[in-house]
Amino acid sequence: MSLNYRILKYSLLAGSFYFFLVSIVHFFEIKVPVLFIYFNVQSYPYQDRIISFLAFGWSVFLFTAFTNPERQDALMKAILVAGGAAVFGLFAINSSTDFKALDPTIDPIIFTFETLGLLVYLAWLVIFYVRVLRKK
Repeated sequence: MSLNYRILKYSLLAGSFYFFLVSIVHFFEIKVPVLFIYFNVQSYPYQDRIISFLAFGWSVFLFTAFTNPERQDALMKAILVAGGAAVFGLFAINSSTDFKALDPTIDPIIFTFETLGLLVYLAWLVIFYVRVLRKK
């Protein structure tokens, strides 16, 4: 197993674990920064539960890809495309929402940093997925 393959494989496992934790904190409405991107914005339990179930889905998809990323080509591509759309959507929300109107104490720059973290993770996956594909 090549180093690039192992890095990709365990990066997928780390992402699966991360989204599993996101799922748990949203389900129980525990607003933890990084696991709860809009942690200081009021939300409703039904919204948090929807996010919880969707995050659990991401966790399952990333875990499935972790089991054998080389043979999960369609799933890997779907994860990368959907991840790109999700990051784009978060940046769109961050730039188009007047968070200060919701609560003057909210500093929306933290949401941008959290979204950048997801972008870095996605770029990391792309880099190592491409490296693994080149070795095929």
